[in-house]
Amino acid sequence: MSVARGARWLAARGIPFRVVRYEHAAKGAAFAARATGVALGEAVKTLVVETGAGGFLLALLPGDRELDLRRLAQALGRKRVRPADPSDVERVTGYRVGGMSPFGTRHALAAVFERTILDRERILINAGGRGGMLAMAPGGFRVLPGARPLDLCVSPASGSGPAISSLED
Repeated sequence: MSVARGARWLAARGIPFRVVRYEHAAKGAAFAARATGVALGEAVKTLVVETGAGGFLLALLPGDRELDLRRLAQALGRKRVRPADPSDVERVTGYRVGGMSPFGTRHALAAVFERTILDRERILINAGGRGGMLAMAPGGFRVLPGARPLDLCVSPASGSGPAISSLED
């Protein structure tokens, strides 16, 4: 399992982090949180969203929340956005689904992240390979291209509109 690309990307920008390894047995933030001993809300997941006309962006959200697609589309001034197909995810990021980091993607992708992530002292986010996470302060997200905090999420039980929690759903 290689976490080198995401870690090198952060190190080159002077962002402090620590690699946390775990035995990977299943994809998803819930498993990673249990395996690393952190609360699910501290395990940040990275989703790739298709914004139309072949455009993609990264959406980062706490593991215990779901992305509200309507809310994201509205924030972007789009009629509609949708989860990217796994083949597109791997093509534009260079990472496998289930081991995707927002850092060091093959193509520079704009990133939006759930505003409440900034309330956390530290988060864990995928390092770029299954079985590796990066422990860091959430302010490090601000170095991602076009990074901006938004109100992106609904809680899983709210049912306010189309939502996704991961590409495995």
